[in-house]
Amino acid sequence: MQVTETLNEGLKRGYAITVTAAELDEKVTAKLKEAQPDIEMKGFRKGKVPMALLKKQFGPRVMGETMQETIDGAMNEHFEKTGDRPALQPDVKMVNEDWKEGDDVQVELSYEALPEVPEVDLSQLSLEKLVVKAEDASVDEALANLADTAKDYEAKDGAAEDGDQVVFDFVGKVDGEAFDGGAAEDYPLVLGSGSFIPGFEEQLVGAKAGDEKNIEVTFPEEYGAENLAGKPAVFECKIKEVKAAKAAEIDDEMAKKFGAEDLEALKGQIRERLEAEYIGAARQVMKRDLLDKLDALVSFDLPPSLVEAEAGQIAHQLWHEENPDVHDHNHDKIEPTEEHNKLAERRVRLGLLLAELGQKAEVEVTDAEMTQAIMTQARQYPGQERAFFDFVRQNQQMQQQLRAPIFEDKVIDHIAEQAQVTEKEISKDDLQKAVEALDEE
Repeated sequence: MQVTETLNEGLKRGYAITVTAAELDEKVTAKLKEAQPDIEMKGFRKGKVPMALLKKQFGPRVMGETMQETIDGAMNEHFEKTGDRPALQPDVKMVNEDWKEGDDVQVELSYEALPEVPEVDLSQLSLEKLVVKAEDASVDEALANLADTAKDYEAKDGAAEDGDQVVFDFVGKVDGEAFDGGAAEDYPLVLGSGSFIPGFEEQLVGAKAGDEKNIEVTFPEEYGAENLAGKPAVFECKIKEVKAAKAAEIDDEMAKKFGAEDLEALKGQIRERLEAEYIGAARQVMKRDLLDKLDALVSFDLPPSLVEAEAGQIAHQLWHEENPDVHDHNHDKIEPTEEHNKLAERRVRLGLLLAELGQKAEVEVTDAEMTQAIMTQARQYPGQERAFFDFVRQNQQMQQQLRAPIFEDKVIDHIAEQAQVTEKEISKDDLQKAVEALDEE
């Protein structure tokens, strides 16, 4: 077997591999000899079938297997010898497509090699860790929001206003005929909640207990029930009661509704939750700063194929964000812009750098971390958690999508441990501004 370099330009590599007919025949013969003792054929005793007959009967199939094994072996040997790591699946093409038995096999191997990633002295990185304490005002604000969710409604005199609860009976009709699911008794509806179809709740503003009203609306075109979508309807309503909202008292009793022993315990839980949120937000700010500094520190050649694929993915994702009504891929090809290409270069460069740093630091994603990630995703599919779990376990690509962000976060933590980190205490508002600035960049 002969391997000859045909291309060495930047990260692009090309090789011509020749496997001689004699080498192939020798390997085919060896395979058949190994199997010969177990082969039976009419007219011959087991293990006594002549080699010439074996080659005639099984040679073509064994030849195909041998060619594939030989080429795969040549590729593996090449990568072990050169130390090259292909950026994507290598392109392997048989040159002499009119090959027949007795000919040499000529193969072209081409790929883009992953670049050598330069060393980075992580101890020279200076990072700022933002620290925000949960102030009493923030805890009180959260308590007020909880009290609002725990509010009750008390009967009131007079007309219903936005935010009031109206208790009523109704019957919905389309073309004068009542339809399934369009009627209820003693239904409690909070005006302004958006629970009913557009235009319904607004017409109940001003209603009083004892009133009877016909509410005319049109079902949205995208309404779930096809027999109602886009059709005008009349709801015959009988108002039973109008109630005004009453916020819950912020006391021990309210705290118990949320699973706390008393109000002080609930405040403690809120404080912990708020500070956990602040820590998460501050980490995102520090992570962006860390990545920016790494990006400025390193420079190396990037595999064009990886950059092109990443730019295409970025352009496609942003296009769908700008065109949310398009849910499929039946649209014109989206050409990446210069901005997309620059962002792709940054992502590929940082991705390769983080992968290298993670490998050197022996960062691994544990089975427990993967299980937790799968379970978190599975909760988005109520009632189908087990099916989702099994799907991920059988899907390598899905596993990689879940593993990648965990690996990246662990590498970021490793880098931060090596860097010079100083803490800076700031207000909640300043942290919010710093987070908002991430989206603007």
